[in-house]
Amino acid sequence: MKHLMLMFGLALSAPAWSAQKTVTLSIPGMNCATCPITVKKALTKLDGVLEVKSNLDQRETTVVFDDAKVTLTSITQATKEAGFPSTVSGARQ
Repeated sequence: MKHLMLMFGLALSAPAWSAQKTVTLSIPGMNCATCPITVKKALTKLDGVLEVKSNLDQRETTVVFDDAKVTLTSITQATKEAGFPSTVSGARQ
């Protein structure tokens, strides 16, 4: 019975290896008001992307994501496929 309760408790707890991360992408190709909208649409299609905010003046986009569901490579690939190649300019947990 103890083993069953322990397994049930572990199943309900969040995985220790999953973490919410924030990354800032430099996207020099964003140069009009619709560009951030296109970037956001591409990124929010990815499972694990939680939030996307763009700053057109600085040509940057900040992405909050679950690193257990989506990789940084997938994120930059999504912007590239949308026509906006990006590079990581900052990251934090």
